[in-house]
Amino acid sequence: MNPMQEVLISKATINIGVGEGGENLTKAEKLLTTITDQKPVRTFSKVTNPEFGIRKKQPIGCKVTLRGEKAFKAIKMVLDGIDNKLDSKQFDSQGNVSFGIEEHIDIPGMRYDPDIGIYGMNVSVTFEKPGYRIKKRKIQRKKIPPKHQVDKEETIKFMQEKFQVKID
Repeated sequence: MNPMQEVLISKATINIGVGEGGENLTKAEKLLTTITDQKPVRTFSKVTNPEFGIRKKQPIGCKVTLRGEKAFKAIKMVLDGIDNKLDSKQFDSQGNVSFGIEEHIDIPGMRYDPDIGIYGMNVSVTFEKPGYRIKKRKIQRKKIPPKHQVDKEETIKFMQEKFQVKID
């Protein structure tokens, strides 16, 4: 196989949406730090929604972006929490996959801590092939040709080979 056609994990983003700032957000940040050994970044609301009591630019969640070996370990750990099962609808046409976990205590090795509580989280995994840098660079930016883009079937095959995921 051509090494330039090999599918790679570009990044994995783990997100916890709390819906409010304050103590709950601090607990969620603490949880993400213990899971990933990386400092989370806060996410802010884009619009005001009085029904939920949210104002614009108010912190409502936190996320961590992982790359390389850290991303691989985190994906494996979270997939073990959902029994390595994914639905084919969770893969998009650009070859990305997103899934959620309802309670962080489902992840093997995680214990319930009364100081933190129980949080669910969303995991989004972005895939790419070598050479995607030409799409992101500042000078001489180019488009990626269709034959070099990652599609749904390639991502499903990658997840089945590397993580032994069962697709429904």
